[in-house]
Amino acid sequence: MNHTTKQNCSLTAEQLNSTCHCLSLNRKALRDQLISLDKNDGLYRMMVDEHPYLFAESAVFINKDCLDKQLEIIAALEQVIARPAFQQSVLAYAPDSAQFPPKAHGVFLGYDFHINQDGPKLIEINSNAGGALINALLIRAQNACCGQAGGQRPGKVCFQGKATGQPEELFIAMFNREWQAERGAEPLRSIAIVDEDPKTQYMLPEFLLFKQLFEQHHIDTVICDPSELEYRDGVLWQGDLKIDLVYNRLTDFSLEATKLQPLRTAYLAGDVVVTPHPRNHALYADKRNLALLCNDVFLESIGVDTQIRDILRQGIAHTILVNNEDSKDLWSKRKHLFFKPAKGFGSKAAYRGDKLTQRVFNYILDHDYVAQTLVKPSERQLEFGHDKVNLKLDLRHYVYQGQTQLLCARLYQGQTTNFRTPGGGFAQVVVL
Repeated sequence: MNHTTKQNCSLTAEQLNSTCHCLSLNRKALRDQLISLDKNDGLYRMMVDEHPYLFAESAVFINKDCLDKQLEIIAALEQVIARPAFQQSVLAYAPDSAQFPPKAHGVFLGYDFHINQDGPKLIEINSNAGGALINALLIRAQNACCGQAGGQRPGKVCFQGKATGQPEELFIAMFNREWQAERGAEPLRSIAIVDEDPKTQYMLPEFLLFKQLFEQHHIDTVICDPSELEYRDGVLWQGDLKIDLVYNRLTDFSLEATKLQPLRTAYLAGDVVVTPHPRNHALYADKRNLALLCNDVFLESIGVDTQIRDILRQGIAHTILVNNEDSKDLWSKRKHLFFKPAKGFGSKAAYRGDKLTQRVFNYILDHDYVAQTLVKPSERQLEFGHDKVNLKLDLRHYVYQGQTQLLCARLYQGQTTNFRTPGGGFAQVVVL
Protein backbone atom coordinates (compact mmCIF):
# COMPACT_ATOMS: atom_id res chain seq x y z
CA MET A 1 0.00 0.00 0.00
CA ASN A 2 1.29 3.44 -0.93
CA HIS A 3 2.13 5.66 2.07
CA THR A 4 4.05 8.31 0.16
CA THR A 5 1.93 11.32 1.09
CA LYS A 6 0.70 12.70 4.38
CA GLN A 7 -2.84 12.68 3.05
CA ASN A 8 -2.66 9.00 2.14
CA CYS A 9 -1.26 8.15 5.59
CA SER A 10 -4.11 10.01 7.28
CA LEU A 11 -6.74 8.36 5.10
CA THR A 12 -5.15 4.96 5.62
CA ALA A 13 -5.41 5.24 9.41
CA GLU A 14 -9.03 6.32 9.17
CA GLN A 15 -9.86 3.56 6.71
CA LEU A 16 -8.17 0.85 8.77
CA ASN A 17 -10.02 1.95 11.92
CA SER A 18 -13.20 1.38 9.91
CA THR A 19 -12.37 -1.74 7.93
CA CYS A 20 -9.66 -3.77 9.72
CA HIS A 21 -11.29 -6.36 11.97
CA CYS A 22 -8.13 -8.23 12.96
CA LEU A 23 -7.94 -9.68 16.47
CA SER A 24 -4.36 -8.88 17.40
CA LEU A 25 -4.38 -9.92 21.07
CA ASN A 26 -2.66 -13.27 21.66
CA ARG A 27 -4.34 -14.59 24.78
CA LYS A 28 -1.94 -17.50 25.15
CA ALA A 29 1.05 -15.14 25.13
CA LEU A 30 -0.68 -12.96 27.73
CA ARG A 31 -1.45 -15.97 29.92
CA ASP A 32 2.12 -17.26 29.64
CA GLN A 33 3.46 -13.88 30.79
CA LEU A 34 1.15 -13.76 33.79
CA ILE A 35 1.85 -17.36 34.82
CA SER A 36 5.57 -16.59 34.69
CA LEU A 37 4.90 -13.90 37.31
CA ASP A 38 2.71 -15.74 39.82
CA LYS A 39 3.12 -19.43 38.82
CA ASN A 40 -0.63 -19.98 38.57
CA ASP A 41 -3.70 -18.64 36.75
CA GLY A 42 -4.65 -16.16 39.47
CA LEU A 43 -3.61 -12.95 37.72
CA TYR A 44 -4.87 -14.17 34.38
CA ARG A 45 -8.29 -15.06 35.82
CA MET A 46 -8.45 -11.71 37.58
CA MET A 47 -7.63 -9.78 34.41
CA VAL A 48 -9.75 -11.84 32.02
CA ASP A 49 -12.66 -13.25 33.99
CA GLU A 50 -13.14 -10.53 36.59
CA HIS A 51 -12.20 -7.65 34.29
CA PRO A 52 -13.57 -8.75 30.91
CA TYR A 53 -13.44 -5.29 29.36
CA LEU A 54 -10.04 -4.22 30.65
CA PHE A 55 -8.33 -4.71 27.31
CA ALA A 56 -9.46 -4.79 23.70
CA GLU A 57 -8.53 -7.55 21.30
CA SER A 58 -8.03 -5.23 18.33
CA ALA A 59 -5.51 -2.49 17.61
CA VAL A 60 -6.07 1.20 16.85
CA PHE A 61 -4.42 2.98 13.92
CA ILE A 62 -2.99 6.49 13.75
CA ASN A 63 -0.70 8.13 11.23
CA LYS A 64 2.79 9.32 12.08
CA ASP A 65 1.91 12.97 11.50
CA CYS A 66 -0.80 12.64 14.15
CA LEU A 67 1.66 11.11 16.63
CA ASP A 68 4.26 13.79 15.90
CA LYS A 69 1.66 16.49 16.52
CA GLN A 70 0.76 14.99 19.89
CA LEU A 71 4.43 14.92 20.89
CA GLU A 72 4.75 18.55 19.80
CA ILE A 73 1.78 19.53 21.97
CA ILE A 74 3.21 17.67 24.98
CA ALA A 75 6.60 19.36 24.52
CA ALA A 76 4.93 22.78 24.33
CA LEU A 77 2.90 22.10 27.47
CA GLU A 78 5.94 20.93 29.39
CA GLN A 79 7.81 24.07 28.38
CA VAL A 80 5.05 26.36 29.65
CA ILE A 81 4.36 24.40 32.85
CA ALA A 82 8.06 24.64 33.76
CA ARG A 83 7.90 28.45 33.74
CA PRO A 84 8.01 30.06 37.21
CA ALA A 85 5.32 32.56 36.18
CA PHE A 86 2.93 29.77 35.20
CA GLN A 87 3.61 27.87 38.40
CA GLN A 88 3.06 30.98 40.48
CA SER A 89 -0.33 31.50 38.78
CA VAL A 90 -1.66 27.98 39.30
CA LEU A 91 -0.26 27.55 42.81
CA ALA A 92 -2.26 30.62 43.83
CA TYR A 93 -5.42 28.46 43.81
CA ALA A 94 -3.75 25.18 44.79
CA PRO A 95 -4.19 23.57 48.24
CA ASP A 96 -1.66 24.06 51.02
CA SER A 97 -0.02 20.67 50.49
CA ALA A 98 0.87 21.67 46.92
CA GLN A 99 2.94 24.61 48.16
CA PHE A 100 5.55 22.14 49.45
CA PRO A 101 8.20 21.78 46.70
CA PRO A 102 9.54 18.20 46.56
CA LYS A 103 12.46 17.32 44.33
CA ALA A 104 10.67 14.29 42.86
CA HIS A 105 8.90 15.05 39.60
CA GLY A 106 5.92 12.68 39.70
CA VAL A 107 5.42 9.37 37.89
CA PHE A 108 2.91 8.51 35.19
CA LEU A 109 1.45 11.73 33.92
CA GLY A 110 -1.31 10.84 31.47
CA TYR A 111 -1.82 13.12 28.48
CA ASP A 112 -5.19 12.22 26.93
CA PHE A 113 -6.13 13.14 23.35
CA HIS A 114 -9.14 12.97 21.09
CA ILE A 115 -8.61 13.10 17.34
CA ASN A 116 -10.96 14.93 15.00
CA GLN A 117 -10.76 16.34 11.49
CA ASP A 118 -8.46 19.13 12.74
CA GLY A 119 -5.99 16.70 14.30
CA PRO A 120 -5.30 15.70 17.90
CA LYS A 121 -6.76 17.77 20.74
CA LEU A 122 -5.61 17.43 24.34
CA ILE A 123 -8.67 16.99 26.53
CA GLU A 124 -6.93 16.60 29.91
CA ILE A 125 -3.81 15.73 31.85
CA ASN A 126 -3.98 13.22 34.71
CA SER A 127 -1.37 13.10 37.45
CA ASN A 128 -1.65 9.42 38.45
CA ALA A 129 -2.66 7.76 35.21
CA GLY A 130 -3.31 4.05 35.58
CA GLY A 131 -2.80 1.24 33.13
CA ALA A 132 0.83 1.67 32.06
CA LEU A 133 2.04 -1.69 33.36
CA ILE A 134 -1.02 -3.50 32.02
CA ASN A 135 -0.29 -2.05 28.59
CA ALA A 136 3.35 -3.08 28.87
CA LEU A 137 2.15 -6.69 29.15
CA LEU A 138 -0.35 -6.30 26.34
CA ILE A 139 2.30 -4.95 23.97
CA ARG A 140 4.16 -8.27 24.22
CA ALA A 141 0.96 -10.27 23.65
CA GLN A 142 0.13 -8.95 20.19
CA ASN A 143 0.03 -10.75 16.87
CA ALA A 144 1.15 -8.86 13.79
CA CYS A 145 -1.73 -7.06 12.12
CA CYS A 146 -2.93 -7.62 8.56
CA GLY A 147 -1.07 -6.82 5.35
CA GLN A 148 -3.11 -3.65 4.90
CA ALA A 149 -1.24 -2.26 7.92
CA GLY A 150 2.11 -3.51 6.67
CA GLY A 151 2.09 -6.49 9.04
CA GLN A 152 3.09 -4.27 11.96
CA ARG A 153 2.91 -5.53 15.53
CA PRO A 154 0.62 -3.28 17.61
CA GLY A 155 2.26 -1.36 20.44
CA LYS A 156 5.75 -1.17 18.93
CA VAL A 157 5.85 2.63 18.78
CA CYS A 158 8.94 4.77 18.29
CA PHE A 159 9.12 8.30 19.64
CA GLN A 160 11.29 10.88 17.86
CA GLY A 161 12.54 7.98 15.74
CA LYS A 162 13.77 6.01 18.75
CA ALA A 163 12.47 2.80 20.28
CA THR A 164 11.85 3.20 24.02
CA GLY A 165 13.03 -0.26 25.13
CA GLN A 166 11.15 -2.52 27.52
CA PRO A 167 8.55 -0.41 29.39
CA GLU A 168 9.25 -2.18 32.70
CA GLU A 169 12.89 -1.09 32.52
CA LEU A 170 11.78 2.50 31.97
CA PHE A 171 9.34 2.30 34.88
CA ILE A 172 11.91 0.94 37.35
CA ALA A 173 14.42 3.57 36.23
CA MET A 174 11.74 6.23 36.72
CA PHE A 175 10.98 5.20 40.31
CA ASN A 176 14.70 5.08 41.05
CA ARG A 177 15.11 8.60 39.64
CA GLU A 178 12.28 9.82 41.86
CA TRP A 179 14.00 8.27 44.86
CA GLN A 180 17.47 9.54 43.94
CA ALA A 181 16.14 13.08 43.43
CA GLU A 182 15.20 13.07 47.11
CA ARG A 183 17.74 10.70 48.70
CA GLY A 184 20.76 10.59 46.42
CA ALA A 185 22.75 7.34 46.53
CA GLU A 186 20.85 5.86 49.47
CA PRO A 187 19.31 2.52 48.36
CA LEU A 188 15.56 2.27 47.83
CA ARG A 189 14.45 -0.61 50.05
CA SER A 190 10.65 -0.41 50.34
CA ILE A 191 7.59 0.87 48.50
CA ALA A 192 3.96 1.12 49.57
CA ILE A 193 1.38 1.16 46.78
CA VAL A 194 -1.39 3.18 48.43
CA ASP A 195 -5.05 3.50 47.46
CA GLU A 196 -8.42 3.51 49.18
CA ASP A 197 -9.40 -0.07 50.02
CA PRO A 198 -7.15 -1.42 47.25
CA LYS A 199 -8.73 -4.88 47.16
CA THR A 200 -11.92 -3.30 45.78
CA GLN A 201 -10.20 -1.10 43.18
CA TYR A 202 -10.72 -1.90 39.51
CA MET A 203 -6.99 -1.52 38.92
CA LEU A 204 -6.01 -4.04 41.61
CA PRO A 205 -4.45 -6.31 38.92
CA GLU A 206 -2.03 -3.52 38.08
CA PHE A 207 -1.15 -3.02 41.75
CA LEU A 208 -0.24 -6.70 41.91
CA LEU A 209 1.85 -6.39 38.75
CA PHE A 210 3.75 -3.45 40.23
CA LYS A 211 4.34 -5.41 43.42
CA GLN A 212 5.83 -8.22 41.34
CA LEU A 213 7.98 -5.77 39.38
CA PHE A 214 9.34 -3.97 42.45
CA GLU A 215 10.08 -7.22 44.27
CA GLN A 216 11.93 -8.56 41.23
CA HIS A 217 14.24 -5.60 41.80
CA HIS A 218 14.68 -6.47 45.49
CA ILE A 219 12.37 -3.75 46.83
CA ASP A 220 10.04 -4.82 49.64
CA THR A 221 6.52 -3.86 48.56
CA VAL A 222 3.10 -3.68 50.19
CA ILE A 223 -0.30 -2.74 48.78
CA CYS A 224 -2.30 -0.94 51.42
CA ASP A 225 -5.06 1.45 52.41
CA PRO A 226 -3.75 4.76 53.82
CA SER A 227 -5.32 3.93 57.19
CA GLU A 228 -2.69 1.19 57.56
CA LEU A 229 0.11 3.77 57.61
CA GLU A 230 1.53 5.16 60.85
CA TYR A 231 3.98 8.04 61.25
CA ARG A 232 6.22 7.90 64.29
CA ASP A 233 9.80 8.81 65.17
CA GLY A 234 10.29 10.49 61.80
CA VAL A 235 9.40 7.32 59.87
CA LEU A 236 6.31 6.21 57.94
CA TRP A 237 5.43 2.62 58.82
CA GLN A 238 3.11 -0.05 57.45
CA GLY A 239 3.07 -2.56 60.24
CA ASP A 240 6.72 -3.41 60.92
CA LEU A 241 7.91 -2.20 57.50
CA LYS A 242 9.61 1.16 57.23
CA ILE A 243 8.31 2.83 54.05
CA ASP A 244 10.85 4.64 51.89
CA LEU A 245 8.58 5.58 48.98
CA VAL A 246 4.83 5.74 48.44
CA TYR A 247 3.52 5.03 44.96
CA ASN A 248 0.41 7.17 45.33
CA ARG A 249 -2.71 5.89 43.54
CA LEU A 250 -5.11 7.95 45.68
CA THR A 251 -7.58 10.36 44.10
CA ASP A 252 -7.48 12.67 47.11
CA PHE A 253 -4.76 14.56 45.29
CA SER A 254 -3.99 17.04 48.08
CA LEU A 255 -3.97 14.37 50.85
CA GLU A 256 -6.70 16.16 52.80
CA ALA A 257 -8.82 13.32 54.25
CA THR A 258 -8.43 12.63 57.97
CA LYS A 259 -7.10 9.11 57.51
CA LEU A 260 -4.41 10.46 55.18
CA GLN A 261 -2.87 12.62 57.89
CA PRO A 262 0.01 10.25 58.76
CA LEU A 263 0.96 10.13 55.10
CA ARG A 264 0.51 13.87 54.62
CA THR A 265 2.54 14.72 57.74
CA ALA A 266 5.41 12.40 56.80
CA TYR A 267 5.42 13.80 53.25
CA LEU A 268 5.46 17.46 54.32
CA ALA A 269 8.20 16.66 56.86
CA GLY A 270 10.31 15.17 54.07
CA ASP A 271 10.39 11.80 55.81
CA VAL A 272 8.90 9.79 52.94
CA VAL A 273 9.07 10.16 49.16
CA VAL A 274 5.60 10.38 47.59
CA THR A 275 5.03 10.10 43.86
CA PRO A 276 2.94 11.46 42.29
CA HIS A 277 2.50 14.18 44.89
CA PRO A 278 0.15 17.13 45.53
CA ARG A 279 2.33 19.67 43.72
CA ASN A 280 2.48 17.43 40.64
CA HIS A 281 -1.32 17.41 40.48
CA ALA A 282 -1.54 21.16 41.07
CA LEU A 283 0.90 21.98 38.27
CA TYR A 284 -0.37 19.51 35.69
CA ALA A 285 -3.78 18.05 36.38
CA ASP A 286 -6.02 20.69 37.93
CA LYS A 287 -8.51 21.27 35.09
CA ARG A 288 -8.46 25.03 35.70
CA ASN A 289 -4.89 25.04 34.36
CA LEU A 290 -6.19 24.21 30.87
CA ALA A 291 -8.02 27.53 30.82
CA LEU A 292 -4.64 29.25 31.24
CA LEU A 293 -2.76 26.98 28.86
CA CYS A 294 -5.06 27.84 25.96
CA ASN A 295 -5.44 31.54 26.90
CA ASP A 296 -3.31 33.44 24.40
CA VAL A 297 -3.38 36.70 26.38
CA PHE A 298 -2.17 34.99 29.56
CA LEU A 299 0.53 33.04 27.75
CA GLU A 300 1.86 36.16 26.05
CA SER A 301 1.88 37.98 29.41
CA ILE A 302 4.27 35.39 30.89
CA GLY A 303 6.59 35.51 27.90
CA VAL A 304 5.55 32.44 25.88
CA ASP A 305 6.58 32.88 22.26
CA THR A 306 4.18 32.93 19.32
CA GLN A 307 5.07 29.46 18.03
CA ILE A 308 4.32 27.75 21.37
CA ARG A 309 1.12 29.77 21.79
CA ASP A 310 -0.04 28.66 18.35
CA ILE A 311 0.66 25.00 19.15
CA LEU A 312 -1.34 25.18 22.37
CA ARG A 313 -4.21 27.17 20.89
CA GLN A 314 -4.62 24.59 18.15
CA GLY A 315 -3.77 21.54 20.25
CA ILE A 316 -5.89 21.96 23.41
CA ALA A 317 -9.67 21.60 23.48
CA HIS A 318 -10.64 25.18 24.31
CA THR A 319 -11.37 25.45 28.04
CA ILE A 320 -12.80 28.23 30.20
CA LEU A 321 -13.65 28.60 33.88
CA VAL A 322 -17.32 28.30 34.79
CA ASN A 323 -18.74 31.24 36.72
CA ASN A 324 -22.20 32.56 37.47
CA GLU A 325 -21.70 35.71 35.44
CA ASP A 326 -21.55 33.63 32.26
CA SER A 327 -24.40 31.29 33.15
CA LYS A 328 -26.78 32.41 30.40
CA ASP A 329 -24.13 32.16 27.74
CA LEU A 330 -22.95 28.77 28.99
CA TRP A 331 -26.50 27.43 29.08
CA SER A 332 -27.19 28.61 25.53
CA LYS A 333 -23.98 26.95 24.27
CA ARG A 334 -24.17 23.87 26.49
CA LYS A 335 -24.73 21.40 23.62
CA HIS A 336 -21.23 22.15 22.37
CA LEU A 337 -19.54 21.95 25.79
CA PHE A 338 -18.28 19.34 28.22
CA PHE A 339 -18.28 20.29 31.92
CA LYS A 340 -15.54 18.91 34.18
CA PRO A 341 -14.82 19.44 37.90
CA ALA A 342 -11.55 21.28 38.46
CA LYS A 343 -10.11 18.57 40.70
CA GLY A 344 -11.93 15.67 39.09
CA PHE A 345 -10.53 12.47 37.65
CA GLY A 346 -11.80 10.03 35.05
CA SER A 347 -15.46 10.65 34.33
CA LYS A 348 -16.54 11.36 37.91
CA ALA A 349 -19.03 14.28 38.03
CA ALA A 350 -18.29 15.21 34.40
CA TYR A 351 -21.21 16.08 32.13
CA ARG A 352 -21.82 16.48 28.44
CA GLY A 353 -23.71 19.71 27.93
CA ASP A 354 -26.36 18.19 25.68
CA LYS A 355 -27.32 15.86 28.55
CA LEU A 356 -27.55 18.57 31.21
CA THR A 357 -30.63 19.25 33.30
CA GLN A 358 -31.16 22.65 34.88
CA ARG A 359 -30.65 21.08 38.31
CA VAL A 360 -27.23 19.69 37.38
CA PHE A 361 -26.28 22.96 35.69
CA ASN A 362 -27.07 24.84 38.90
CA TYR A 363 -24.83 22.40 40.80
CA ILE A 364 -22.01 23.07 38.32
CA LEU A 365 -22.37 26.82 38.81
CA ASP A 366 -21.99 26.39 42.58
CA HIS A 367 -18.76 24.37 42.33
CA ASP A 368 -15.34 24.64 40.71
CA TYR A 369 -15.88 23.53 37.12
CA VAL A 370 -14.46 24.19 33.69
CA ALA A 371 -16.33 24.15 30.40
CA GLN A 372 -14.46 22.57 27.52
CA THR A 373 -15.39 22.72 23.86
CA LEU A 374 -16.74 19.28 23.01
CA VAL A 375 -14.26 17.38 20.83
CA LYS A 376 -15.98 14.28 19.57
CA PRO A 377 -13.62 11.31 19.62
CA SER A 378 -12.77 9.35 16.51
CA GLU A 379 -14.04 5.80 16.16
CA ARG A 380 -12.84 2.23 15.73
CA GLN A 381 -15.17 -0.28 14.11
CA LEU A 382 -15.10 -3.82 15.44
CA GLU A 383 -16.88 -6.94 14.28
CA PHE A 384 -18.92 -9.18 16.59
CA GLY A 385 -20.24 -12.17 14.72
CA HIS A 386 -22.14 -10.68 11.81
CA ASP A 387 -22.52 -7.29 13.47
CA LYS A 388 -20.26 -4.28 13.11
CA VAL A 389 -20.04 -1.94 16.11
CA ASN A 390 -18.43 1.50 16.30
CA LEU A 391 -16.51 2.29 19.49
CA LYS A 392 -15.14 5.69 20.47
CA LEU A 393 -11.42 5.99 21.08
CA ASP A 394 -8.96 8.21 22.85
CA LEU A 395 -5.19 8.11 23.05
CA ARG A 396 -3.11 8.24 26.23
CA HIS A 397 0.58 9.10 26.55
CA TYR A 398 2.28 8.01 29.76
CA VAL A 399 4.84 10.78 30.27
CA TYR A 400 7.73 11.28 32.65
CA GLN A 401 9.81 14.47 32.66
CA GLY A 402 8.44 15.43 29.26
CA GLN A 403 9.15 12.09 27.55
CA THR A 404 6.49 9.64 26.42
CA GLN A 405 7.30 6.20 27.79
CA LEU A 406 4.30 4.35 26.41
CA LEU A 407 1.31 5.07 24.18
CA CYS A 408 -2.03 3.28 24.23
CA ALA A 409 -5.60 3.78 23.12
CA ARG A 410 -8.84 3.21 25.00
CA LEU A 411 -12.00 1.97 23.30
CA TYR A 412 -15.45 2.57 24.77
CA GLN A 413 -19.09 3.45 24.26
CA GLY A 414 -21.01 6.04 26.21
CA GLN A 415 -20.11 9.48 27.51
CA THR A 416 -16.58 8.72 28.73
CA THR A 417 -14.00 5.95 29.02
CA ASN A 418 -15.56 3.35 31.31
CA PHE A 419 -14.09 -0.19 30.83
CA ARG A 420 -17.65 -1.50 30.62
CA THR A 421 -17.92 -1.90 26.85
CA PRO A 422 -17.79 -5.33 25.17
CA GLY A 423 -14.78 -5.28 22.87
CA GLY A 424 -13.45 -2.17 24.58
CA GLY A 425 -10.69 -1.36 27.05
CA PHE A 426 -6.99 -0.67 26.58
CA ALA A 427 -5.93 -1.13 22.97
CA GLN A 428 -2.49 -1.11 21.40
CA VAL A 429 -1.56 1.37 18.68
CA VAL A 430 -0.19 0.92 15.18
CA VAL A 431 1.52 4.02 13.74
CA LEU A 432 1.40 4.17 9.93
